[in-house]
Amino acid sequence: MSPLLRLATLDDLAPLEPLMKASIRTLSEGFYDEVQAEAAEQFIAVPDPDVIVDGTYFVVEAEGKLVACGGWSRLQKLFTGTTDQEDLPGGKLDPAVDSARIRAMFVHPDFARLGFGKLIYEACERAARECGFLSLELMATLPGVPFYRRLGFLDVEKADLILPNGVVLPCLKMRKVLG
Repeated sequence: MSPLLRLATLDDLAPLEPLMKASIRTLSEGFYDEVQAEAAEQFIAVPDPDVIVDGTYFVVEAEGKLVACGGWSRLQKLFTGTTDQEDLPGGKLDPAVDSARIRAMFVHPDFARLGFGKLIYEACERAARECGFLSLELMATLPGVPFYRRLGFLDVEKADLILPNGVVLPCLKMRKVLG
């Protein structure tokens, strides 16, 4: 059975969380210590219904289950899991001046490095271009940095995310100009 890329629905919320948690838990090995990985699993690996409702979040189905997810956003929020963004203004980004956000990319470890993340990313980039965005921005967890660099993203700045339980999670803000 070929993998199926489709837009996520609210019915996908329940199966997304274990997919995200398995991804963080396994693929973070060697990048984060046990405390950081547990905190990321608790606070970062959380589906955001806003991007699903916005129609900008994708899933890949293979072997009868969800194996990858990720999306883009025209909303202000850059990532899930911290209180750092509570003061962001609501509403949508302006494609003429703002970068679209790449959001919550996760691949189940049993399906890692099979091209599913790239499949989702390409759909996100295409959709953001169609909406007039000239650049993309994201907050990468350390395991994702090599993947995003291969896609043409450049490092903007290191960022220490302070999760709600006080654990500091090193990340990297990245950006890509769409040519």
